[in-house]
Amino acid sequence: MIGVVAKPGETAAVEEFFQLFKTPWESYREGCPYDVVITTTGEVPDVDAVLLIVFGSAPASVDAPAGIVPGSKSRGAVSDRRGSRLPIYGELLTFKPAAAVETVLTIESAVGGVRIHSSERTLLRLGFDLFREVEYLLSAGQPLENAAVPTLDLHIAMLRNWILEAGVGLLEIPPVPAGHDFAVCLTHDIDFIGIRDHKFDHTMFGFLYRATFGSLRDFARQRMSLGRLLRNLRAAASLPFVHLGLARDFWLPFEWYLRVEKNLSATYFLIPFKKRAGERVAAKNPQRRATAYDITDIPEWTSQLTKEGCEIGVHGIDAWHSIEKGRDERQRISRVTGDSEIGVRMHWLQQDQNTYHILEEAGYAYDSTAGYNDTIGYRSGTTQVFRPVGARRLLELPMHIQDGALFYPQKLDLSEREATECCEGLIQNARRFGGTLTVLWHDRSHAPERFWGDFYERLVERLKACRCWFGTAGHVVNWFRQRREVTFERVESDDGISRTRIRYSGAVIEPPLVLRRHVGDGDMESRDVGQTVDVVWRGDSEMEFGDHWASHKTQPAGAALVRGEQLG
Repeated sequence: MIGVVAKPGETAAVEEFFQLFKTPWESYREGCPYDVVITTTGEVPDVDAVLLIVFGSAPASVDAPAGIVPGSKSRGAVSDRRGSRLPIYGELLTFKPAAAVETVLTIESAVGGVRIHSSERTLLRLGFDLFREVEYLLSAGQPLENAAVPTLDLHIAMLRNWILEAGVGLLEIPPVPAGHDFAVCLTHDIDFIGIRDHKFDHTMFGFLYRATFGSLRDFARQRMSLGRLLRNLRAAASLPFVHLGLARDFWLPFEWYLRVEKNLSATYFLIPFKKRAGERVAAKNPQRRATAYDITDIPEWTSQLTKEGCEIGVHGIDAWHSIEKGRDERQRISRVTGDSEIGVRMHWLQQDQNTYHILEEAGYAYDSTAGYNDTIGYRSGTTQVFRPVGARRLLELPMHIQDGALFYPQKLDLSEREATECCEGLIQNARRFGGTLTVLWHDRSHAPERFWGDFYERLVERLKACRCWFGTAGHVVNWFRQRREVTFERVESDDGISRTRIRYSGAVIEPPLVLRRHVGDGDMESRDVGQTVDVVWRGDSEMEFGDHWASHKTQPAGAALVRGEQLG
């Protein structure tokens, strides 16, 4: 059990951190023994713990007695002994090197974290406030220069490693379903359903320019093959016939995506009201945000998408700043789909500091706007679904890979080879940390003039080759919601041994969770030193964990008791 002593105002960040690092914890109780105590306060209580971890950029009461000498204040990124680079967004206190202390974090040539072993306990002193960092990541988010770093996931990994290195074992519910390495959400923002809707407007003329002069430029740069150049020129020449209904509309997206994603259950965010640009849009040319279609124009496709197991959400217009308009947009989609649990991603990724509260009040189940328009990566520093700061029930499904960010000349402007390398990095992070990899591919990206469809097909095939669970955004968010509802309880038994009871009272969890025991590096009584033991659990049996690892308890009447399946 971990005991936490946090500063006033950090409660929400502490609670959310331990929903992401799903391991037994509680607010510190004086006089109770703990495996680990974490504190961010300067005045550190006298604790009974194997490992004491003190965070903070101000001098702490433990510093001088432990021989820790504070240095200067700094900002930037620290590195651990494994070479992981961790951006720190708040103040960072450095420490002066000393013979009696071991360095665990460095910032350039300075020391950002130290460890001291004694006969009483192990002390870790880190020069930043963990929970302030968590709050910053889940509210302001990371700047573009750190987009590639899963900062919050690294905080969790480092903390886990420090605990295990102290010889303390851990019980954890990792953010990944049993039998999988991570989850994948394939999503589509549908801004256009065909070029036939656009006659003599900026969309049509923009297409003609990009399909002709733009394609010739890309061909000259060796960024487009001769075959694609000819296909673009042919599409531009066919445009009059498309408008006359004599040729197929090459921008129609649904048939192509349903073929590529057969049996993979994607999520489509559809526009609720056409010809609405929205209010308070600060971006350039805000009038272009208005679309020529809305969900009521495509009843045959909404029916087909639902039949194929896909999800339909709101591509929000004004929901990001107006409760009333957000509710209207949600109800517009709900009337067509018949679903009450509706998610949203804002058109042009519009949001501000009040958006999460507004979306929650408007009745949305989740949002998936937290991402970048200009790059790919981790806006909130994590692969996990999380509860935004200030929200009560609304969850955020972060978006990681976007087609336009990869390929637009004004964005990253990558070649397909470069884009493959970037996406592979995010895939490897998902395999390491679990969570979800959320991919956004727009409606016309498979078609002339973009031709990003071949890359997307290869990306989908690459993901299918991984041990990943493909789910709609709603299904994945619900799985994380069920994981969040699992609780841990300290139990003092008659034999004097403290155990942890795990409880859950909701619907059966599918795919099931993993209950994972990490064995500390110093636990020499186990033959599995430094290893893990996993048990599959669907939430339909109460369990206790102690030195004997796990045992089932009697489940409330009416619920089935299913034995956990031990892996490895």
